[in-house]
Amino acid sequence: MAIALGIDLGTQGVKVVAYDLERRATVGQAAAPLALISRDDGSREQLAAWWIEALRSCIAAIDPALRRQAIALGVSGQQHGFVPLDREGRVLSAVKLWCDTSTVAECEEITARAGGERRCIEIAGNPILPGYTASKVRWLARSEPEAYARLATILLPHDYINFFLTGERFTECGDASGTGWFDVRSRQWSAPMLAAIDAQRDLSACLPEILDSSKVVPLAANIADELDLPRTAVVSVGGGDNMMAAIGTRAIREGRLTVSLGTSGTLFAYSSRPIVDPQGRVAAFCSSTDGWLPLICTMNCTVATEQIRKLAGIAVADADRLLGDTAAGAGGIVTLPFYNGERTPNLPRAKAAMIGLDVHNATPANLLRSAMEGATFALRHGLDIFRELDLRFDAVCVTGGGAASAVWRQMIADVFAIPVVGLRDRESAALGAALQAANASVQARGSAGSLADLVDEHLAVDDELCCEPNAENVRRYEGFYGSYQDHLARLRPYYIQQERSP
Repeated sequence: MAIALGIDLGTQGVKVVAYDLERRATVGQAAAPLALISRDDGSREQLAAWWIEALRSCIAAIDPALRRQAIALGVSGQQHGFVPLDREGRVLSAVKLWCDTSTVAECEEITARAGGERRCIEIAGNPILPGYTASKVRWLARSEPEAYARLATILLPHDYINFFLTGERFTECGDASGTGWFDVRSRQWSAPMLAAIDAQRDLSACLPEILDSSKVVPLAANIADELDLPRTAVVSVGGGDNMMAAIGTRAIREGRLTVSLGTSGTLFAYSSRPIVDPQGRVAAFCSSTDGWLPLICTMNCTVATEQIRKLAGIAVADADRLLGDTAAGAGGIVTLPFYNGERTPNLPRAKAAMIGLDVHNATPANLLRSAMEGATFALRHGLDIFRELDLRFDAVCVTGGGAASAVWRQMIADVFAIPVVGLRDRESAALGAALQAANASVQARGSAGSLADLVDEHLAVDDELCCEPNAENVRRYEGFYGSYQDHLARLRPYYIQQERSP
């Protein structure tokens, strides 16, 4: 057997999959949960030591016969987190995560120092958002000056797992593009953005080497022995979870779109050219496959359907059956699903709204369908932005928890007017990391095969999860989507007013 191990460091836990390259199948997997430190000021933190403990637990749970056949390991990690190390490699502080919102003031300061939001986009391709890493570094300088004075290396979460596995400090372009100080066009660190974080210190001295996506680094011998892995195994550069999920959903050729139906919703696609939106609506990321990965995030996806499902007392197993008795348009109910505010469009103080209820259509099934349609319309808004930027797609892969619903998969096909492709394997980020690692290890031995070819060879399409757009529903949904946009336009001034309220 030739086994590739894919490691996915998420916010809620760590997962490890063992992928058999000869059988083209996942043959082992394990997971371990992670705690979250939350405070009223918006802080969301974890200890890096928790990640290592969870990783050890997961690898120990993989059948020894499998892990002893591992040829390569690849790491996927939650993006934007800040892991500060001293010269000896010790972590200096708790890790502020992507969902930490305690650094809004630091974001505003960095943006102002750089010359404003549009100037940030001109310099590096992205605005400085609270989730990005840049504001966390400035926060450390202000809140923990002794730790900041000892800061020697800035790593991202997946970089830190690689550091544990190899003893080396390195990163790659995909995950680096979510820091706020990486120029996505030139694929280099941005000196002006680093100066906007701290003009008194050369932060470039703290940044790890950027490695090409095809590179591998030897697994440290002591870690190989500790984890009962072969000393001959190598570690690929890995990447952020979105970048690895792109590999794990085949979004590494142009024309393919991935939609993730999780608590929040995401759309991303491979591009051979930088995609920078002057309005900052698109995360202008690089891919971890030597291209670019424009990404759009909505804040309300399965959170909207789960709110209604629980309020109406609908069991998960019954949801699709009930929805099967409803029709496109949910009997005239339009839902703006903004339970968590919204990022696309940028209305952080927005609230959810249901419009068009009457004594005839106010049924649990219609309410659930309308919530699902509202979440899908929000994602369609993101698709429209991609199309404005001249991105075109001939297939969409739907992943995440919501992808288990046949009704929702068909709805995506109808609202997007694009065929939906379903894949057999669901752990897209961990599997993507495993496939990247496998390909990099083979290339290191002299093979000329491409990662895109390997992905198409190994990621099996599940015909039962695929669906074509229904022409009549496509036509009807264009009208319903227009109604959604009209209601949003009417409520937008109210939402903006809430932003300005003390």
